[in-house]
Amino acid sequence: MDELYYDAVDLLKRMIRIPSPSREEQEVADLLERQMNEWGLEPVRNCNNVWCVSQGFDSQRTTLLLNSHIDTVKAADGWTFDPYAATETDDERIYGLGSNDAGASVVSLLATFRYLACADQPYNLIFLASCEEEVSGKGGIEAVLPLLPPIDVAIVGEPTAMQPAIAEKGLMVLDGTVTGVAGHAARDEGENAIYNAIDVINALRTVDFGQPSPMLGGVKVSVTQIEAGRQHNVVPDRCKIVVDVRTTDACSNAEALEILKNAAGDKCQLVPRSLRLNPSGIDPSHPLVRRLEILGKEAFGSPTLSDQALMPFPSLKIGPGDSARSHTADEYIEIWEIRDAIQTYITLLDGCRL
Repeated sequence: MDELYYDAVDLLKRMIRIPSPSREEQEVADLLERQMNEWGLEPVRNCNNVWCVSQGFDSQRTTLLLNSHIDTVKAADGWTFDPYAATETDDERIYGLGSNDAGASVVSLLATFRYLACADQPYNLIFLASCEEEVSGKGGIEAVLPLLPPIDVAIVGEPTAMQPAIAEKGLMVLDGTVTGVAGHAARDEGENAIYNAIDVINALRTVDFGQPSPMLGGVKVSVTQIEAGRQHNVVPDRCKIVVDVRTTDACSNAEALEILKNAAGDKCQLVPRSLRLNPSGIDPSHPLVRRLEILGKEAFGSPTLSDQALMPFPSLKIGPGDSARSHTADEYIEIWEIRDAIQTYITLLDGCRL
């Protein structure tokens, strides 16, 4: 356990020192591939995704995926530490971009894979460090899944304070165009698209999606961008809006889109950028969830998106750190959180009948 822990902390520090924003993860993927080779794990590489499979793979057994991501957002303003220095302080914190989201999960799950792969488990095991998670890129996990053996269930490493998120909201981004009629601002003519947009926005804010999800609550609709007008004296005939929609297991992306289109009316065209990031989760009666309950863990529904949205099989999200630290200046991980994560993962999975 000590060796796994110290190796994990050392690897995390080396990862932090390599800038790895989404779609620029090559160097950190190189580091992981080299390290996995040194540990005899026989990694496989596809672009900036790196994975390995446990020895003695048996197609008759259940297959468990351990996954987390190696990319980060870009450094926010306001850092007082160097975001790429992996600064360790006297209070045993490691400060650095990606330390919490999700480097600590990557190294903890890799340590868990090393431990579990040393013994014969009643399931096949795959570890995957994927890229492009922060931008939901198509070169990340979506590109890798067709290359892997069929997967039955997954654990996704994200900062949840090692509490299991057994359901996760989906994401749909809509580009809206609200129409009007151009006219001179000094005259009583035209139809102001901005005024029409106010009505549309109010309709979207109050739309009824029916019964909320027991785990995830209601669908969340937020108008996050608006743009209209070319000059001060022209009544605008177009107003563009961007709508962020967080869907639940009670209402799929496609269903939510139709409801929102009806609410917006005929003066607004709503076009989805994608329908692929659907709600995800796992049955509360699954053996993994039951074992986590025995360990005193409390299941919850997560409003934030992860690679779970692209997994067509049951999954749960659990990892060291706190989601509130993600994407912030002076992001950090408590060193003890890494040890606790490795121990919790191993206790959960060693010998588990999936």
